[in-house]
Amino acid sequence: MSTALLTDHYELTMLQAALASGNAHRRSVFELFARRLPGGRRYGVVAGTGRVLDALEEFRFGAAELEFLRSHQVVDEPTLEWLADYRFSGDIWGYPEGEAYFPFSPVLIVEASFGEAVLLETLLLSVLNHDSAIASAASRMTWAAGDRPCIEMGSRRTSEWAAVAAARAAYVAGFGTTSNLEASRRYGVPSAGTSAHSFTLLHDSEEQAFRAQVSSLGKTTTLLVDTYDVAAAVRLGVEIAGPDLGAVRIDSGDLGVLAHEVRAELDELGATGTRIVVTSDLDEYAIAGLASAPVDGYGVGTQLVTGSGHPTCGFVYKLVAHEDADGDMISVAKKSKDKASLGGRKYALRRLDAHDVAEAEVIGVGEPPEGDSNDRPLLVQLVEDGEVVGRQPLDVARLRHERSRDELPVLARTLQKGDPVIPTLHVGAS
Repeated sequence: MSTALLTDHYELTMLQAALASGNAHRRSVFELFARRLPGGRRYGVVAGTGRVLDALEEFRFGAAELEFLRSHQVVDEPTLEWLADYRFSGDIWGYPEGEAYFPFSPVLIVEASFGEAVLLETLLLSVLNHDSAIASAASRMTWAAGDRPCIEMGSRRTSEWAAVAAARAAYVAGFGTTSNLEASRRYGVPSAGTSAHSFTLLHDSEEQAFRAQVSSLGKTTTLLVDTYDVAAAVRLGVEIAGPDLGAVRIDSGDLGVLAHEVRAELDELGATGTRIVVTSDLDEYAIAGLASAPVDGYGVGTQLVTGSGHPTCGFVYKLVAHEDADGDMISVAKKSKDKASLGGRKYALRRLDAHDVAEAEVIGVGEPPEGDSNDRPLLVQLVEDGEVVGRQPLDVARLRHERSRDELPVLARTLQKGDPVIPTLHVGAS
């Protein structure tokens, strides 16, 4: 399906005017970046890059798209003719998926004619703002969880396709499984799930419900034990499944207190290997608060798919350089109060100390910044002459996230609001 109309009206009217003025062909450089991190967070996580590349390959104006634009008089006939032949032929560089980012990190750089590049603005921003917001929240949650696994289960708390994207982004940032089957089918994210309260309520008794579930799904299933009385349900579950019961899930109440009580009861009943999974509006703060509780896993829904209070990263897409009338590339920058941008094509590296701990985000303006032997260049080529060259498996992004996060200073682990954990330094002239 074409992604060409996943855009704003004014992208096409800008194109029409640029074509009419004869400037749409000018070589241009656009940069996607965030001026600040949301809500005093210490770092962000890039996600959605793979989805951007998929969407770019489907960015075509076919007969149906052109007829819509014509019938609604969005643009004129010369522009429609130009759009009919549209194929992105430029280059795109970016931070690879899973990488940490900071204020003014050049997360994506698009080099093409103005006409080709400006049309991608809305699509790029919508994907990267959403997915990176989810991954940034998920990263904080998985760090708070430590070695305990997290399952993404927020599908019913957002729109249907946003749920699929959220599951993918959460997996990049360390979540182990998702409840969303389309995310599993489309992206290979492992899926998991057993039953809800409705299953227990359907049966004439909790015993009937548990027996039906164990009989069908086996002793390693997870029984939901808070429909009626938690202690009674735990005893019943072990009675039915035996000491090999896989797990119990608690979805309400004081999760820390209940986890201690349930652990003691399970151990007393001989079910020492039965795990305890907790759910119920968890976020990174609640997960951190349960660190000392005997919890074996967390199920996270609403707070994850809404970015834990920050559903967007504030990414913007700005023209930072273009070809002038003489054919030379010149830097341009927006000077608006509180919304300024820095002109010039950017390059980036992560400066590391002697112990490979990140010290700074170094942004070169106009040329790559100098680094030493252990500093890491951050930009990789994603598209070359219109062809995707930077697509990677999701597990590669997942491993990259883990490594990138681990090289941040220890202060990055704190959930207290504060400045970015490393500064962003600009070198070179704009």
